[in-house]
Amino acid sequence: MKEYLQFYIDGAWVDPAGSNTLDVINPATEQAVGRIAMGGAEDVDRAVKAARKAFETFSLTSVDERIALLEKIVAGFQARYEEFAQTICSEMGAPITLCQLAQAGAGLAHFAGMVEIAKGYAFEQQRGTTMLRKEPVGVCGLITPWNWPINQIACKVAPAIAAGCTMVLKPSELAPLNACLLTEVIHDAGVPAGVFNLVNGDGPSVGAALSAHPGIDMMSFTGSTRAGTAVAEAAAPGVKRVAQELGGKSANIVLDDADLEAAVSGGVQNCFGNSGQSCNAPTRMLVPADRHDEAMAIARKAAEAAAEGVGDPTKEETVFGPLAHAGQYEKVQGLINKGLEEGATLVAGGPGRPEGLDKGYFVRPTVFANVSNDMTIAREEVFGPVLCILPYRDEEQAIAIANDTEYGLSGYVQSGDIEHARRVASRLRTGNVHINGAGPDFAAPFGGYGKSGNGREWGEFGLEEFLEVKAVLGWEPA
Repeated sequence: MKEYLQFYIDGAWVDPAGSNTLDVINPATEQAVGRIAMGGAEDVDRAVKAARKAFETFSLTSVDERIALLEKIVAGFQARYEEFAQTICSEMGAPITLCQLAQAGAGLAHFAGMVEIAKGYAFEQQRGTTMLRKEPVGVCGLITPWNWPINQIACKVAPAIAAGCTMVLKPSELAPLNACLLTEVIHDAGVPAGVFNLVNGDGPSVGAALSAHPGIDMMSFTGSTRAGTAVAEAAAPGVKRVAQELGGKSANIVLDDADLEAAVSGGVQNCFGNSGQSCNAPTRMLVPADRHDEAMAIARKAAEAAAEGVGDPTKEETVFGPLAHAGQYEKVQGLINKGLEEGATLVAGGPGRPEGLDKGYFVRPTVFANVSNDMTIAREEVFGPVLCILPYRDEEQAIAIANDTEYGLSGYVQSGDIEHARRVASRLRTGNVHINGAGPDFAAPFGGYGKSGNGREWGEFGLEEFLEVKAVLGWEPA
């Protein structure tokens, strides 16, 4: 069992102010695989002070110096890549193959990508007689979730370092071990003391203290809309910059000229990826009403195939692991039952664990059909392997249904005509749109409209979230 009973502050592992600890539970076995110290306001204050002191010098480092640090982090990450994958598998239950290909891979991709972005980024631009300088925003508080843990940490830490910021990270207390591992990599890379600090804990104790701390210049938060609202409220009196990547309820519009078999089966697989625990998952599948029953049959077959891959996440053949923790399991079970109560047609799955599994937070891959957009399962973010199929009368109604949500993180369009797909994509009120199953692009901006947040992460746009713009007038004599 891994134990991290200290916090990383000012370049060293130090004892916490208090004595509270928390067991890290493997969601497949319901057994403890680690233990962490749980911090509070005093630990946050100590970390913020270290970051403020470090900012005085780190903000003045050259871009080349910061790139060199990122390159060393990349090398250290690569050297411990399998350890990252195994750690994430054990603490949040993602299948080991997914951890190796995507969970750990995404974290490495953000660090490696930021190296290349920083090399080509114009931190200074002269316009006429004025020089525009892009300077670090300051000391940043970073709060990250449990579903794609190292991905969300890396897409904040990498641009913060590239920009010249210093930071205090609070990872999810439910999947914190990968963050501790990254801290070791960052330390070994020679990142100066105080630039990166780690304080474990929960939202009310550490997250709230970090958000409200007067020494923090920016909060970057990824998680639920409810928690994001709390972060923004706590940060508001200090007029901090707040960047939020929140929830989603993404629509997947299958147009009438799409290959229905490919579109529906691919949509089911995409919805169920990472056990449905992705904020941009295509959880609402919109299909032409006259092909609804056909789509339902295709989805049933795809869901039954997915169910065959449920099992021990440490085995290579497993494609479908448990939900990450007990609270999420109970929430998803409640929403599945709500779908039944509200009259949706159960196509596959349903309440309870999959057959043959009597422990672990495993959920049956579930599909509902004949769903209307006013049902709870079509409105709320389930964050589990639950797909809703909604029939639409015509294209205008499909677009209206897709946009009828308080969220706006991602959208999906399936069509046999690329121009048709592009026209529909342009009308979706979402930060991302995937056409015909297009996968992620780590250089593209990631973020949403509405209650899916503000600001953008990933790539050059992610770097700019951590930069202030200064206009130096008279740089060139008139």
